[in-house]
Amino acid sequence: MVSNTESFECGYIYHIYSHANGKDLIFREDENYQYFLNKLLKYITPVADIYAYCLLPNHFHLLLRFKDVDENEHKHLMKPFSNLLNAYAKAYNKRYNRKGALFLDFLKRKKVNDERYLTKLVHYIHNNPVNHGFVNDINQWKYTSYNSYTNLSRPSKLERMPLMEYFDTTENFIKYHFSNVEYDFMDLE
Repeated sequence: MVSNTESFECGYIYHIYSHANGKDLIFREDENYQYFLNKLLKYITPVADIYAYCLLPNHFHLLLRFKDVDENEHKHLMKPFSNLLNAYAKAYNKRYNRKGALFLDFLKRKKVNDERYLTKLVHYIHNNPVNHGFVNDINQWKYTSYNSYTNLSRPSKLERMPLMEYFDTTENFIKYHFSNVEYDFMDLE
């Protein structure tokens, strides 16, 4: 487990994820997902390129690469995540008349060190709704970046081309997502 005090490193790709506190839900309705995505764009895209995401009712996954920033800003890369989670939790608590922490006290993250791990993570993130039984087919879950990759002609705020280099074509990307990829969950989470 990584503490909140550990700094992110610029130029590296990270798998970032968090879970609801206890048995709470983070997302109850479509508006919640949309609000979170808007806050993600506001707080995170200034410091990181987002490659992939998946939002589920009680947790989320992000795959992103931190942009190169000057050294004074480097030690403050955790702040946008704090702002994102706090802004979302405050709005959520107000809307549902609840109090207390919405997210676990820490943001989990894992640095991506190689191509094989990166492609497995993309598969894992996009297939998360299937793995958790929310849908039978990843095309059915609308709170993931998967469909953005299957239609590259549609504009997107995601940085898709760096990931697509690993798959060459959209067809290869789709085939990979429907293939059986074995992953060691200790490496992924």
